[in-house]
Amino acid sequence: MSSVKPFRAIRPKPELAAKVASLPYDVMNRAEAARMAGGNPYSFLHIGRSEIDLPDETDVYARRVYEKARENFERFLAEGVLYREDEPYFYLYQQKMGDRIQTGLVATVSVDEYLNNDIKKHELTRKTKELDRINNFDVVDAHTEPVFLTYRGHDEIARKMKAYRETHAPDIEFVSEDDIGHVVWTIRDRELTKEIEDLFDRVPALYIADGHHRSASSAHVGVKRREQYPDAPADAEFNRFMAVIFPHTDLWIYDYNRVVSSLNGLTEDAFLEGVSASFELARHPGDEPFRPTAKGEIGMYLNGIWYRLKAKEHLSLGKGLADRLDVSLLQDHVLAPLLGIGDPRTDERIDFVGGIRGLEALQQRVDKDGGVAFAMYPPSMEDLMTIADEGLIMPPKSTWFEPKLRSGLFVHPLS
Repeated sequence: MSSVKPFRAIRPKPELAAKVASLPYDVMNRAEAARMAGGNPYSFLHIGRSEIDLPDETDVYARRVYEKARENFERFLAEGVLYREDEPYFYLYQQKMGDRIQTGLVATVSVDEYLNNDIKKHELTRKTKELDRINNFDVVDAHTEPVFLTYRGHDEIARKMKAYRETHAPDIEFVSEDDIGHVVWTIRDRELTKEIEDLFDRVPALYIADGHHRSASSAHVGVKRREQYPDAPADAEFNRFMAVIFPHTDLWIYDYNRVVSSLNGLTEDAFLEGVSASFELARHPGDEPFRPTAKGEIGMYLNGIWYRLKAKEHLSLGKGLADRLDVSLLQDHVLAPLLGIGDPRTDERIDFVGGIRGLEALQQRVDKDGGVAFAMYPPSMEDLMTIADEGLIMPPKSTWFEPKLRSGLFVHPLS
């Protein structure tokens, strides 16, 4: 069962929310973060990516980076940019991107449920990335970034949240520079709060959609605080972490595409012959990129030509769902054996491009730098949840979610 609880959030003043809110820390590099925060002293990037306020030569993982984050956080509080609620609340956070709308519950979830795998995972994490957020959360003494969770849609939860939105004015409403609409409601109805807790207690499982490193870091900080404060009560804030929890029916997974910088010493003909052993290979007519329209299809761009790859039936025989994913078939039959990419999480020859950027971005990369690009058909939400239910793992960079949660609209203090 899923334990969700309200919390005393630290939030921006409504009139400053649009300036405070930033894209999450992990979707940009240092230079991009500096440009995004340029001229905006209220940007939450001064806390999430505080190296932008230090000399360029500063190691982004240096202790002083996290101390600077704490300093900036305390300044935001002292100046009234951020404030802490007097009481614990649930919040509703709605995002609109074009015609798509997703509405999630902002709450805290249990560190123990994460550790026991009751909050289910579908990706592995990297210790370096975990350590970065461990240090940020620990030194700032707060969860500065929410985790993006999902659950199998529940009609009664959806009905209650919709009724609340339709009968109450939002606290915050703005459109960010990327044309994403953001709306926040505070649920001040104590009876509804209890009903939401009870309804989620009957939800079989929560799933990490995006934020595996943030989840792992939150749990690590919780365990560390337990060791530091063994007499702390069970409901201590560090035993929980912050999440925005969406029904799976609101979410859409975009393609997460691959660009490889070289053919690993193979000639073009030898590479195409190797690909043909596992995939039916056809040149795509016309000048437009080939976008896969079904599972089992992959687009490939090589030397100015788009190809349609269709996985041969024998590749999936006797395999479980995780191994039948298109990203798995590509990894197992092209990236590893032909291009020598055994671990795509660490191999510098491969890069990943979110589908929101369009297939033209793949084409431009290959035209400029050479190599080969692959356009993927995304897995479904049902794929993600089924794989997590089975305790299995997707290949790295299998899913790309849009829109991204804005950082800075909610902070969960650890004490």
